[in-house]
Amino acid sequence: MPEADLALLEDAAREAGRIALGFAGRGAETWDKPGGLGPVTEADLAVNEMLEARLRDARPDYGWLSEESVDGTERLERDRVFVIDPIDGTRNFIEGGESWAHALAVVERGTVTAAVVYLPVKGKLYAAARGAGAWLNGRPIRASARPDLSGATMLAAKPTYDARHWPGGVPPVTRVYRPSLAYRLALVAEGRFDAMLTLRDSWEWDIAAGELLLREAGAAVSDRHGAALRFNNAHPQVKGVLAAGAGVHAGLLAGLSG
Repeated sequence: MPEADLALLEDAAREAGRIALGFAGRGAETWDKPGGLGPVTEADLAVNEMLEARLRDARPDYGWLSEESVDGTERLERDRVFVIDPIDGTRNFIEGGESWAHALAVVERGTVTAAVVYLPVKGKLYAAARGAGAWLNGRPIRASARPDLSGATMLAAKPTYDARHWPGGVPPVTRVYRPSLAYRLALVAEGRFDAMLTLRDSWEWDIAAGELLLREAGAAVSDRHGAALRFNNAHPQVKGVLAAGAGVHAGLLAGLSG
C-alpha cells in the first residue's frame, strides 16, 4: 500500500507543479490570512482544490488535513490521512523564488508511510515509502554520516541560534537557511547538509513528508526535546523538529538540554 500511495502522490505533485507554475508566470493574487498566519495566494487555493479532489477521489476512505482547508475532527477517526501543504514557502513563491515546494504525505495511525516533496522550479522530486527507501528524481539518497558537530552544516532560522536556547553555548556549526521547511528537511535527507532545526511549534503539513524522507534516508528525526514525531494530532502541531545523522542529532540535543 505505501508504494501505491506514493505513485498517487507523485502524480498529484507533478500536477500541482503545473498549476502553480501557471500562476507564477503571470503573478498570483495575494492576501494575508487572519491571525498573523502569513500570506496565501490564489495559487495555494487552486493547488489545494485540485489535490483534495484528486486524492480523495482515489482514496475516499482517507482523512484530510491541509494548510488551506478548514480542519475538523473527522480525520481523527480515519486510519489513514492525507497531510498536505499545497505550497510550502509561499513568500518565496510570491517573490519569484525557486525554493517553494509541494509537500504531500500519507499518515497511517500516526506514522508517515508515503511522502513527496516536489520543487517544480528546480525540477527536484523527493519521494519515500515506508521500508522502501528515499529518492531524489529516482536516485537513492542518504543522510550525512558525520559523527559529531565538528564541521557540521545546519539549516535553521536566525532565532534558533539565540544563546538562551543553548545552556552550554551555541553550537559551532556552519549556518545555512532555505525558506521552505519541507525543502530543508529534504536537503538533510539528501545529505546536502548535516542537520536541520526549528525550535518553533511546527504544523504537521510542513513536516510530515520530510519526516519520512529523513527516516528512510537514515537520519534521526525528533521534536526539539528528542521525542518521536507523531502525526494526525487533534491540534496538528509538534514541538519543533530536529533532524540529522545520529551523531550530530545527539550533539545538538545535548546542547539544547544543557
